[in-house]
Amino acid sequence: MPEHRPDRTTWTITQLAEEHGVTLRTLRHYEEVGLLHPERRGTSRVFHQRDRVRLQLILRGKRLGFTLPEIRTIVDMYDDQPGEAGQLRYLLEQIEVRRAELDEVERRCHEDLSRLGA
Repeated sequence: MPEHRPDRTTWTITQLAEEHGVTLRTLRHYEEVGLLHPERRGTSRVFHQRDRVRLQLILRGKRLGFTLPEIRTIVDMYDDQPGEAGQLRYLLEQIEVRRAELDEVERRCHEDLSRLGA
């Protein structure tokens, strides 16, 4: 993973992809669906700190099992009302919902294993 330079204010698509271990296609897709908004300089994409933070939030949401529309809701809350505090409350609520869903899946798996005599 490339070294992070705190003085950096912009990244190319390649730099951002390498830093976060994603493909260029992934970043282009996130741009196409409106999750990232890089500046355009000719045919080049220039990503700013805001895009970098949004990408980190997107990837965290994916790791937690959220869909892109769910991630959009969470990420967009940062810029709109209720702001960062509301975003955090909503995220924690959604994590609890996800946890309850996973607990239910686990319970059903245990029931199925019991029925199979495992």
